[in-house]
Amino acid sequence: MKRIATAALSVVLLATAGCTNDGGGSNNSGGSTNVPGVTGTEIVVGTHMPLTGPAAGGYSKIAPATKAYFDYVNANGGVHGRKITYKIKDDGYNPANTQTVVRELVLQDKVFAILNGLGTPTHTGVLDFLKTNRVPDLFVASGSRSWNQPDKYPGTFGFNPDYTVEGKILGTYIKENLAGKKTCFLGQDDDFGRDSLAGVEKVLGAVAAKESYVTSNPNVGPQMGALKAAGCEVVVLATVPGFTALSIGTAAKIAFKPQFVVSNVGADPTTVGKALGAGAPLLEGVVATNYLPLNTDEANPWIQLFKKINAEHNGNAEFDNNIVYGMSVGYLFVQALQAAGKDVNRDKLLEAVTKNGFQGPGLVPLRFSATDHSGYAGAQLTKVEGGKAVFFGTPYTTDDADGPVAPHQGQPAAPPPNGVPAA
Repeated sequence: MKRIATAALSVVLLATAGCTNDGGGSNNSGGSTNVPGVTGTEIVVGTHMPLTGPAAGGYSKIAPATKAYFDYVNANGGVHGRKITYKIKDDGYNPANTQTVVRELVLQDKVFAILNGLGTPTHTGVLDFLKTNRVPDLFVASGSRSWNQPDKYPGTFGFNPDYTVEGKILGTYIKENLAGKKTCFLGQDDDFGRDSLAGVEKVLGAVAAKESYVTSNPNVGPQMGALKAAGCEVVVLATVPGFTALSIGTAAKIAFKPQFVVSNVGADPTTVGKALGAGAPLLEGVVATNYLPLNTDEANPWIQLFKKINAEHNGNAEFDNNIVYGMSVGYLFVQALQAAGKDVNRDKLLEAVTKNGFQGPGLVPLRFSATDHSGYAGAQLTKVEGGKAVFFGTPYTTDDADGPVAPHQGQPAAPPPNGVPAA
């Protein structure tokens, strides 16, 4: 009965939305008076984030950093005279909780859009609900290829390079630098792990051994034992930060010392090092990727901007790559709002994102178009040296099919003088 009631409510809301200027396509000629989440002075957006639970380590810092960027923009006049209110709800990285909190954001809080909802297993479960209610679903915090389905989910757009793109880049590193080494894989038991493995195997062929984990079981002893027994010399990890730490720490306990090559989403040295505690030096030499400036690059103008905002609007939280990520998302969303215009509605916002042309802190281009809703087009390799991730080589771009992994020669944009993108 609950499902029937929810479906009936969605139909009523959809019918009601068709009578208002909510970006549903029925009335785009007027102002934003009847757009959910938009008034003359405010735009309300929401997100679901793991502020608690197995993915909270590091990830709980993302949404507060995005909010801090919005607070900075608000202090500088807002967007077309409107201030951004960011409603952050904790889902504990639990898909059932995600459905509850996203429904609250849409049906009770009447948010204009969902921004940067985090997690592959969590966000997958709300795609249809957001589509039914015609809520823009922007810059999902995950590299799943599920976000890039413009025909099925026209309002959903990614942000991270998709995991297959990243897997191809990591696979290319292994092929060129660790040729002949027995390569194995441990990944999360969902699209995160499967998409990452697909990318690695597009370049290397079948890995020698593969294992998976579920976030509800914080014991990877059997998996690491199996990889050691298989004689693995290189282990690719498609893991969230807590499980990166568990994997590397467990390997050390059983005297298993492969070269670890780790997905960006689980590789921030500050976050993983904190989880490892005294074992933080085990991260030395870990190879990963990134597509945004590194938090330790003090000379980078984006890092200078974000550190200033962090000090002024985020309680001067420990500055790591999760904060860089959260503020980069906020900057992109403000760019989209500026491009959508003063009489903003949901259609205009999605049109602005589809048109793209955005430049920001990313090292590679964003892919957004009418036929591609994935996020960043690639990444650059990093290695942990002296406890910090450092870039090496050049950024690469590729696709999630059989396209080449190619060097990217473009340069990232500098931030505007006041740190707020122009209209």
